[in-house]
Amino acid sequence: MAYYTDHTLTDRAAPTSHAHAPAATQPRLAYLLSTYPAISHTFFLREIVALRARGFQIFTASVNPPDRAWEQLPAEEQQEAAATFYLKPPRASSLPGTSRNRALLARISALLAATLAHPVLALRGIRLALALPRNATSVPLRLAYWAEAMLLGRWMRRHSLNHLHVHFGGPVATVALLTSAIWRIPWSLTLHGPTEFHDQSTFWLREKILSATRIFAISDYTRSQILRIAPEAGEKTFVLRLGVQPTLLQQPLPGRQASTPEIPPLLQILCTGRLVADKGQGILLRAFAALTSRDHLRLVFLGDGPDRLVLQAQAQALGIASAVEWAGALDHASTLRRLAHADLFVLASFAEGLPVALMEAMALGVPCISTYIAGIPELIASGENGLLVPAGNVAALAAAMQQMLDSPQLRQTLSARARETVAADYNLEKNLTPLAAHLTDLATAAGVARHG
Repeated sequence: MAYYTDHTLTDRAAPTSHAHAPAATQPRLAYLLSTYPAISHTFFLREIVALRARGFQIFTASVNPPDRAWEQLPAEEQQEAAATFYLKPPRASSLPGTSRNRALLARISALLAATLAHPVLALRGIRLALALPRNATSVPLRLAYWAEAMLLGRWMRRHSLNHLHVHFGGPVATVALLTSAIWRIPWSLTLHGPTEFHDQSTFWLREKILSATRIFAISDYTRSQILRIAPEAGEKTFVLRLGVQPTLLQQPLPGRQASTPEIPPLLQILCTGRLVADKGQGILLRAFAALTSRDHLRLVFLGDGPDRLVLQAQAQALGIASAVEWAGALDHASTLRRLAHADLFVLASFAEGLPVALMEAMALGVPCISTYIAGIPELIASGENGLLVPAGNVAALAAAMQQMLDSPQLRQTLSARARETVAADYNLEKNLTPLAAHLTDLATAAGVARHG
Protein backbone atom coordinates (compact mmCIF):
# COMPACT_ATOMS: atom_id res chain seq x y z
CA MET A 1 0.00 0.00 0.00
CA ALA A 2 1.31 3.46 -0.86
CA TYR A 3 2.87 5.54 1.88
CA TYR A 4 0.22 8.26 1.76
CA THR A 5 -2.52 5.70 2.36
CA ASP A 6 -0.68 4.22 5.33
CA HIS A 7 -0.10 7.44 7.23
CA THR A 8 -3.48 9.00 6.53
CA LEU A 9 -5.62 6.04 7.50
CA THR A 10 -3.64 4.45 10.35
CA ASP A 11 -1.86 5.51 13.49
CA ARG A 12 1.50 6.21 11.88
CA ALA A 13 3.53 9.27 12.78
CA ALA A 14 3.19 12.71 11.23
CA PRO A 15 3.91 13.09 7.51
CA THR A 16 7.48 13.51 6.35
CA SER A 17 7.04 17.16 5.38
CA HIS A 18 6.40 17.83 9.06
CA ALA A 19 9.54 16.00 10.16
CA HIS A 20 11.18 19.21 11.29
CA ALA A 21 8.09 20.52 13.08
CA PRO A 22 8.66 21.89 16.59
CA ALA A 23 7.75 20.19 19.82
CA ALA A 24 4.19 19.20 20.61
CA THR A 25 3.77 22.25 22.85
CA GLN A 26 3.48 24.38 19.71
CA PRO A 27 0.02 24.99 18.16
CA ARG A 28 -1.29 21.89 16.37
CA LEU A 29 -4.16 22.08 13.92
CA ALA A 30 -5.53 20.78 10.65
CA TYR A 31 -6.09 22.74 7.46
CA LEU A 32 -8.86 21.41 5.23
CA LEU A 33 -8.73 22.58 1.62
CA SER A 34 -10.88 21.87 -1.41
CA THR A 35 -7.95 20.96 -3.70
CA TYR A 36 -4.37 20.88 -2.49
CA PRO A 37 -1.99 21.64 -4.05
CA ALA A 38 -3.84 23.72 -6.64
CA ILE A 39 -2.24 25.73 -9.42
CA SER A 40 -4.64 28.65 -8.98
CA HIS A 41 -4.48 28.70 -5.17
CA THR A 42 -0.77 28.84 -4.41
CA PHE A 43 -1.51 31.25 -1.55
CA PHE A 44 -2.78 28.25 0.46
CA LEU A 45 0.67 26.69 0.33
CA ARG A 46 2.44 29.97 1.06
CA GLU A 47 0.24 30.57 4.12
CA ILE A 48 0.78 27.06 5.48
CA VAL A 49 4.54 27.09 4.91
CA ALA A 50 4.86 30.52 6.54
CA LEU A 51 2.84 29.43 9.58
CA ARG A 52 4.99 26.33 9.96
CA ALA A 53 8.05 28.58 9.92
CA ARG A 54 6.49 30.39 12.90
CA GLY A 55 6.29 27.14 14.87
CA PHE A 56 2.86 25.77 13.97
CA GLN A 57 2.35 22.07 13.42
CA ILE A 58 -0.09 22.13 10.53
CA PHE A 59 -1.43 18.91 9.04
CA THR A 60 -3.13 19.25 5.67
CA ALA A 61 -6.25 17.47 4.42
CA SER A 62 -7.88 17.97 1.04
CA VAL A 63 -11.25 16.94 -0.33
CA ASN A 64 -9.82 16.50 -3.83
CA PRO A 65 -6.43 15.27 -5.07
CA PRO A 66 -3.94 17.66 -6.74
CA ASP A 67 -5.21 19.29 -9.92
CA ARG A 68 -2.18 18.15 -11.93
CA ALA A 69 -0.26 14.95 -12.51
CA TRP A 70 2.57 14.21 -10.09
CA GLU A 71 5.33 15.05 -12.58
CA GLN A 72 3.79 18.47 -13.18
CA LEU A 73 4.00 19.45 -9.50
CA PRO A 74 7.06 21.45 -8.36
CA ALA A 75 9.17 19.69 -5.72
CA GLU A 76 7.62 21.68 -2.85
CA GLU A 77 4.10 20.74 -3.97
CA GLN A 78 5.09 17.09 -4.37
CA GLN A 79 6.23 17.11 -0.76
CA GLU A 80 2.95 18.64 0.35
CA ALA A 81 0.89 16.19 -1.71
CA ALA A 82 2.76 13.19 -0.29
CA ALA A 83 1.91 14.34 3.26
CA THR A 84 -1.72 15.34 2.69
CA PHE A 85 -4.77 13.27 3.68
CA TYR A 86 -7.13 13.07 0.70
CA LEU A 87 -10.78 12.44 1.45
CA LYS A 88 -11.39 11.33 -2.13
CA PRO A 89 -9.01 8.61 -3.38
CA PRO A 90 -6.19 10.13 -5.44
CA ARG A 91 -5.63 9.02 -9.00
CA ALA A 92 -2.50 7.12 -9.96
CA SER A 93 -1.33 10.20 -11.87
CA SER A 94 -1.72 12.37 -8.74
CA LEU A 95 0.55 10.38 -6.46
CA PRO A 96 3.15 7.77 -7.49
CA GLY A 97 2.54 4.18 -6.49
CA THR A 98 -1.15 4.85 -5.98
CA SER A 99 -3.84 2.29 -6.69
CA ARG A 100 -7.16 4.11 -6.81
CA ASN A 101 -9.11 0.94 -6.12
CA ARG A 102 -7.00 0.08 -3.09
CA ALA A 103 -7.25 3.66 -1.86
CA LEU A 104 -11.04 3.56 -2.26
CA LEU A 105 -11.25 0.28 -0.37
CA ALA A 106 -9.06 1.72 2.38
CA ARG A 107 -11.43 4.67 2.78
CA ILE A 108 -14.52 2.46 2.79
CA SER A 109 -12.86 0.29 5.44
CA ALA A 110 -11.97 3.36 7.50
CA LEU A 111 -15.53 4.70 7.21
CA LEU A 112 -16.99 1.39 8.37
CA ALA A 113 -14.51 1.23 11.26
CA ALA A 114 -15.35 4.77 12.36
CA THR A 115 -19.10 4.12 12.11
CA LEU A 116 -18.91 0.87 14.09
CA ALA A 117 -16.63 2.40 16.71
CA HIS A 118 -18.76 5.55 17.06
CA PRO A 119 -22.35 4.70 16.07
CA VAL A 120 -23.83 7.60 18.05
CA LEU A 121 -21.55 10.08 16.29
CA ALA A 122 -22.30 8.56 12.91
CA LEU A 123 -26.05 8.77 13.48
CA ARG A 124 -25.73 12.36 14.69
CA GLY A 125 -23.92 13.26 11.48
CA ILE A 126 -26.48 11.59 9.22
CA ARG A 127 -29.33 13.37 10.98
CA LEU A 128 -27.63 16.74 10.62
CA ALA A 129 -26.75 16.17 6.96
CA LEU A 130 -30.37 15.32 6.19
CA ALA A 131 -31.77 18.13 8.36
CA LEU A 132 -29.88 20.97 6.68
CA PRO A 133 -32.14 23.41 4.78
CA ARG A 134 -33.76 21.95 1.68
CA ASN A 135 -32.20 23.12 -1.58
CA ALA A 136 -30.59 21.75 -4.70
CA THR A 137 -28.17 19.48 -2.81
CA SER A 138 -29.25 15.87 -3.26
CA VAL A 139 -29.48 13.27 -0.49
CA PRO A 140 -26.61 11.19 -1.97
CA LEU A 141 -24.39 14.28 -1.98
CA ARG A 142 -25.30 15.05 1.64
CA LEU A 143 -24.35 11.50 2.59
CA ALA A 144 -21.07 11.91 0.73
CA TYR A 145 -20.33 15.00 2.83
CA TRP A 146 -21.18 12.95 5.94
CA ALA A 147 -18.78 10.19 4.90
CA GLU A 148 -15.98 12.69 4.32
CA ALA A 149 -16.66 14.29 7.70
CA MET A 150 -16.45 10.89 9.40
CA LEU A 151 -13.09 10.20 7.74
CA LEU A 152 -11.73 13.65 8.50
CA GLY A 153 -12.71 13.56 12.17
CA ARG A 154 -11.22 10.09 12.61
CA TRP A 155 -7.96 11.24 11.01
CA MET A 156 -7.84 14.36 13.21
CA ARG A 157 -8.45 12.38 16.40
CA ARG A 158 -5.71 9.92 15.48
CA HIS A 159 -3.26 12.78 15.04
CA SER A 160 -4.47 14.60 18.19
CA LEU A 161 -5.59 17.62 16.17
CA ASN A 162 -8.20 19.60 18.09
CA HIS A 163 -8.86 22.54 15.76
CA LEU A 164 -9.77 22.70 12.07
CA HIS A 165 -9.26 25.68 9.76
CA VAL A 166 -10.89 26.00 6.34
CA HIS A 167 -10.60 28.36 3.36
CA PHE A 168 -13.75 29.08 1.29
CA GLY A 169 -17.40 28.67 2.18
CA GLY A 170 -18.45 26.07 -0.40
CA PRO A 171 -18.56 22.26 -0.17
CA VAL A 172 -15.25 22.13 1.68
CA ALA A 173 -16.84 24.13 4.50
CA THR A 174 -19.86 21.82 4.43
CA VAL A 175 -17.52 18.94 5.28
CA ALA A 176 -16.03 21.05 8.08
CA LEU A 177 -19.49 21.95 9.41
CA LEU A 178 -20.43 18.27 9.65
CA THR A 179 -17.02 17.30 11.08
CA SER A 180 -17.42 19.86 13.84
CA ALA A 181 -20.96 18.72 14.67
CA ILE A 182 -20.13 15.00 14.61
CA TRP A 183 -16.80 15.00 16.44
CA ARG A 184 -17.25 18.17 18.54
CA ILE A 185 -14.17 19.70 16.93
CA PRO A 186 -14.11 23.52 16.86
CA TRP A 187 -13.31 25.13 13.54
CA SER A 188 -12.54 28.49 11.99
CA LEU A 189 -13.30 29.74 8.50
CA THR A 190 -11.61 32.15 6.09
CA LEU A 191 -14.20 33.49 3.65
CA HIS A 192 -13.25 34.95 0.29
CA GLY A 193 -16.42 35.19 -1.78
CA PRO A 194 -18.13 36.01 -3.95
CA THR A 195 -19.71 32.74 -5.15
CA GLU A 196 -21.10 31.61 -1.81
CA PHE A 197 -22.52 35.10 -1.16
CA HIS A 198 -24.56 34.94 -4.37
CA ASP A 199 -26.38 31.76 -3.35
CA GLN A 200 -26.05 31.60 0.41
CA SER A 201 -28.93 29.19 0.96
CA THR A 202 -27.49 26.54 -1.35
CA PHE A 203 -24.16 26.81 0.43
CA TRP A 204 -25.78 26.82 3.91
CA LEU A 205 -23.60 29.84 4.56
CA ARG A 206 -25.48 31.22 7.54
CA GLU A 207 -25.28 27.83 9.28
CA LYS A 208 -21.53 27.72 8.66
CA ILE A 209 -20.94 31.25 9.90
CA LEU A 210 -22.84 30.58 13.10
CA SER A 211 -21.13 27.21 13.64
CA ALA A 212 -17.54 28.39 13.21
CA THR A 213 -15.71 29.59 16.31
CA ARG A 214 -14.12 32.45 14.41
CA ILE A 215 -14.55 33.93 10.93
CA PHE A 216 -11.80 35.65 8.94
CA ALA A 217 -12.75 37.92 6.03
CA ILE A 218 -10.15 38.77 3.39
CA SER A 219 -11.55 42.28 2.87
CA ASP A 220 -13.96 44.80 4.35
CA TYR A 221 -16.34 43.94 1.52
CA THR A 222 -16.25 40.27 2.53
CA ARG A 223 -16.94 41.17 6.16
CA SER A 224 -19.90 43.30 5.10
CA GLN A 225 -21.43 40.31 3.30
CA ILE A 226 -20.88 38.07 6.33
CA LEU A 227 -22.69 40.57 8.53
CA ARG A 228 -25.48 40.89 5.97
CA ILE A 229 -26.05 37.15 6.23
CA ALA A 230 -25.46 36.78 9.98
CA PRO A 231 -25.41 40.13 11.83
CA GLU A 232 -24.93 38.35 15.17
CA ALA A 233 -21.52 37.06 13.99
CA GLY A 234 -19.95 40.52 14.12
CA GLU A 235 -17.95 39.99 17.31
CA LYS A 236 -16.24 36.87 16.00
CA THR A 237 -15.58 38.14 12.46
CA PHE A 238 -12.23 39.79 11.68
CA VAL A 239 -10.72 41.28 8.53
CA LEU A 240 -7.41 39.52 7.84
CA ARG A 241 -6.02 40.47 4.45
CA LEU A 242 -4.05 38.14 2.23
CA GLY A 243 -0.63 39.12 0.98
CA VAL A 244 2.37 38.35 -1.21
CA GLN A 245 5.78 37.05 -0.30
CA PRO A 246 8.13 39.86 0.75
CA THR A 247 10.71 38.59 -1.76
CA LEU A 248 8.54 39.94 -4.58
CA LEU A 249 8.91 43.41 -3.13
CA GLN A 250 12.64 43.04 -2.58
CA GLN A 251 13.70 41.95 -6.05
CA PRO A 252 14.76 44.63 -8.55
CA LEU A 253 12.30 45.52 -11.25
CA PRO A 254 13.10 44.13 -14.73
CA GLY A 255 14.28 46.65 -17.29
CA ARG A 256 11.65 47.42 -19.89
CA GLN A 257 12.50 48.55 -23.39
CA ALA A 258 12.13 52.28 -23.95
CA SER A 259 9.90 53.47 -26.74
CA THR A 260 11.36 55.25 -29.80
CA PRO A 261 9.46 56.70 -32.76
CA GLU A 262 11.42 54.49 -35.18
CA ILE A 263 11.07 51.13 -33.39
CA PRO A 264 8.23 50.98 -30.89
CA PRO A 265 8.66 48.15 -28.37
CA LEU A 266 6.45 45.11 -28.27
CA LEU A 267 4.28 45.74 -25.22
CA GLN A 268 2.81 42.76 -23.39
CA ILE A 269 -0.62 42.96 -21.77
CA LEU A 270 -1.00 40.06 -19.38
CA CYS A 271 -4.07 38.46 -17.80
CA THR A 272 -3.87 35.51 -15.41
CA GLY A 273 -6.65 33.28 -14.16
CA ARG A 274 -8.91 30.42 -15.17
CA LEU A 275 -10.65 30.87 -18.49
CA VAL A 276 -14.19 31.13 -17.15
CA ALA A 277 -17.02 33.62 -17.54
CA ASP A 278 -16.44 35.21 -14.11
CA LYS A 279 -13.05 36.52 -15.20
CA GLY A 280 -14.39 38.69 -18.02
CA GLN A 281 -11.79 37.62 -20.59
CA GLY A 282 -14.32 38.12 -23.38
CA ILE A 283 -14.63 41.78 -22.39
CA LEU A 284 -10.83 42.08 -22.42
CA LEU A 285 -10.64 40.64 -25.94
CA ARG A 286 -13.22 43.14 -27.19
CA ALA A 287 -11.42 46.03 -25.48
CA PHE A 288 -8.10 44.92 -26.97
CA ALA A 289 -9.70 44.82 -30.42
CA ALA A 290 -10.92 48.40 -29.91
CA LEU A 291 -7.44 49.85 -29.30
CA THR A 292 -6.32 52.35 -31.94
CA SER A 293 -3.18 50.42 -32.91
CA ARG A 294 -2.16 46.89 -32.04
CA ASP A 295 0.93 46.43 -34.20
CA HIS A 296 3.26 46.62 -31.18
CA LEU A 297 0.95 44.90 -28.69
CA ARG A 298 0.58 41.32 -27.51
CA LEU A 299 -2.21 40.09 -25.25
CA VAL A 300 -1.18 37.07 -23.17
CA PHE A 301 -3.54 34.82 -21.20
CA LEU A 302 -1.96 32.68 -18.50
CA GLY A 303 -4.41 30.02 -17.42
CA ASP A 304 -6.76 27.42 -18.79
CA GLY A 305 -10.39 26.50 -18.36
CA PRO A 306 -13.67 25.52 -19.99
CA ASP A 307 -14.04 28.78 -21.95
CA ARG A 308 -10.74 28.46 -23.84
CA LEU A 309 -12.18 27.34 -27.20
CA VAL A 310 -14.96 29.94 -27.03
CA LEU A 311 -12.48 32.72 -26.29
CA GLN A 312 -10.13 31.58 -29.06
CA ALA A 313 -13.02 31.63 -31.50
CA GLN A 314 -13.93 35.12 -30.29
CA ALA A 315 -10.36 36.32 -30.86
CA GLN A 316 -10.50 34.88 -34.40
CA ALA A 317 -13.81 36.58 -35.11
CA LEU A 318 -12.46 39.91 -33.84
CA GLY A 319 -9.45 39.64 -36.15
CA ILE A 320 -6.91 39.72 -33.30
CA ALA A 321 -5.94 36.04 -33.08
CA SER A 322 -2.37 36.69 -34.30
CA ALA A 323 -1.81 39.18 -31.44
CA VAL A 324 -3.14 36.91 -28.69
CA GLU A 325 -1.12 34.21 -26.92
CA TRP A 326 -2.76 31.39 -24.96
CA ALA A 327 0.04 30.27 -22.67
CA GLY A 328 -2.02 27.78 -20.66
CA ALA A 329 -1.79 27.08 -16.96
CA LEU A 330 1.74 27.55 -15.60
CA ASP A 331 3.16 26.79 -12.17
CA HIS A 332 3.48 29.71 -9.79
CA ALA A 333 7.18 30.38 -10.39
CA SER A 334 6.72 30.41 -14.18
CA THR A 335 3.70 32.67 -13.86
CA LEU A 336 5.66 35.17 -11.79
CA ARG A 337 8.50 35.17 -14.34
CA ARG A 338 6.09 35.98 -17.16
CA LEU A 339 4.30 38.55 -15.04
CA ALA A 340 7.51 40.35 -14.09
CA HIS A 341 8.18 41.21 -17.73
CA ALA A 342 4.67 42.36 -18.59
CA ASP A 343 4.01 46.00 -19.39
CA LEU A 344 0.39 45.99 -18.25
CA PHE A 345 -1.74 43.63 -16.16
CA VAL A 346 -5.50 43.58 -16.80
CA LEU A 347 -8.13 41.73 -14.78
CA ALA A 348 -11.58 42.43 -16.20
CA SER A 349 -13.45 40.24 -13.72
CA PHE A 350 -17.16 40.28 -12.95
CA ALA A 351 -16.73 38.35 -9.69
CA GLU A 352 -13.74 38.14 -7.35
CA GLY A 353 -12.85 38.08 -3.69
CA LEU A 354 -9.65 40.10 -3.54
CA PRO A 355 -7.25 38.61 -6.11
CA VAL A 356 -3.74 37.69 -5.02
CA ALA A 357 -2.86 37.89 -8.73
CA LEU A 358 -3.41 41.66 -8.59
CA MET A 359 -1.26 41.97 -5.47
CA GLU A 360 1.55 40.03 -7.14
CA ALA A 361 1.44 42.18 -10.27
CA MET A 362 1.52 45.33 -8.16
CA ALA A 363 4.41 43.98 -6.06
CA LEU A 364 6.40 43.27 -9.24
CA GLY A 365 5.92 46.81 -10.47
CA VAL A 366 3.46 46.00 -13.26
CA PRO A 367 0.80 48.69 -13.74
CA CYS A 368 -2.70 47.28 -13.25
CA ILE A 369 -6.21 47.79 -14.56
CA SER A 370 -9.18 46.04 -12.98
CA THR A 371 -12.85 46.53 -12.16
CA TYR A 372 -14.95 48.20 -9.48
CA ILE A 373 -16.15 45.00 -7.83
CA ALA A 374 -16.06 43.38 -4.37
CA GLY A 375 -12.82 44.10 -2.49
CA ILE A 376 -10.74 45.30 -5.46
CA PRO A 377 -11.30 49.03 -4.70
CA GLU A 378 -9.73 48.37 -1.27
CA LEU A 379 -6.54 47.38 -3.07
CA ILE A 380 -6.56 49.76 -6.03
CA ALA A 381 -7.49 53.42 -5.72
CA SER A 382 -8.19 54.39 -9.31
CA GLY A 383 -5.82 57.06 -10.58
CA GLU A 384 -3.50 56.65 -7.59
CA ASN A 385 -1.95 53.17 -7.82
CA GLY A 386 -3.80 51.70 -10.81
CA LEU A 387 -6.95 52.19 -12.86
CA LEU A 388 -10.43 50.77 -12.29
CA VAL A 389 -13.35 50.59 -14.72
CA PRO A 390 -16.94 49.39 -14.43
CA ALA A 391 -17.15 45.63 -14.95
CA GLY A 392 -18.44 44.70 -18.40
CA ASN A 393 -17.83 48.15 -19.92
CA VAL A 394 -15.78 47.51 -23.07
CA ALA A 395 -15.37 51.18 -23.97
CA ALA A 396 -14.16 52.14 -20.49
CA LEU A 397 -11.68 49.26 -20.39
CA ALA A 398 -10.34 50.07 -23.85
CA ALA A 399 -9.93 53.74 -22.87
CA ALA A 400 -8.05 52.82 -19.67
CA MET A 401 -5.75 50.46 -21.58
CA GLN A 402 -5.10 53.08 -24.23
CA GLN A 403 -4.34 55.67 -21.55
CA MET A 404 -1.81 53.35 -19.91
CA LEU A 405 -0.19 52.25 -23.17
CA ASP A 406 0.17 55.83 -24.43
CA SER A 407 1.94 57.05 -21.29
CA PRO A 408 5.05 55.25 -19.99
CA GLN A 409 5.25 57.93 -17.29
CA LEU A 410 1.75 57.11 -16.05
CA ARG A 411 2.60 53.41 -15.95
CA GLN A 412 5.75 54.14 -13.97
CA THR A 413 4.01 56.44 -11.49
CA LEU A 414 1.09 54.13 -10.81
CA SER A 415 3.26 51.02 -10.49
CA ALA A 416 5.59 52.72 -8.00
CA ARG A 417 2.64 53.71 -5.81
CA ALA A 418 1.17 50.21 -6.21
CA ARG A 419 4.36 48.69 -4.81
CA GLU A 420 4.09 51.01 -1.82
CA THR A 421 0.48 49.89 -1.24
CA VAL A 422 1.39 46.21 -1.27
CA ALA A 423 4.41 46.75 0.97
CA ALA A 424 2.29 48.61 3.51
CA ASP A 425 -0.93 46.55 3.52
CA TYR A 426 -0.51 43.28 1.61
CA ASN A 427 2.78 41.85 2.84
CA LEU A 428 2.23 38.17 3.66
CA GLU A 429 4.63 38.01 6.60
CA LYS A 430 3.12 41.11 8.15
CA ASN A 431 -0.48 40.01 7.57
CA LEU A 432 0.14 36.53 8.99
CA THR A 433 0.87 37.94 12.44
CA PRO A 434 -2.78 38.48 13.45
CA LEU A 435 -3.79 35.16 11.83
CA ALA A 436 -1.08 33.36 13.80
CA ALA A 437 -2.31 34.99 17.00
CA HIS A 438 -5.91 33.92 16.32
CA LEU A 439 -4.95 30.36 15.43
CA THR A 440 -2.72 30.06 18.51
CA ASP A 441 -5.61 31.18 20.68
CA LEU A 442 -8.05 28.80 18.97
CA ALA A 443 -5.72 25.78 19.01
CA THR A 444 -4.83 26.37 22.66
CA ALA A 445 -8.46 26.73 23.69
CA ALA A 446 -9.39 23.58 21.74
CA GLY A 447 -6.61 21.61 23.42
CA VAL A 448 -7.64 22.76 26.89
CA ALA A 449 -11.30 21.93 26.20
CA ARG A 450 -10.37 18.50 24.87
CA HIS A 451 -8.10 17.52 27.73
CA GLY A 452 -9.59 19.57 30.53
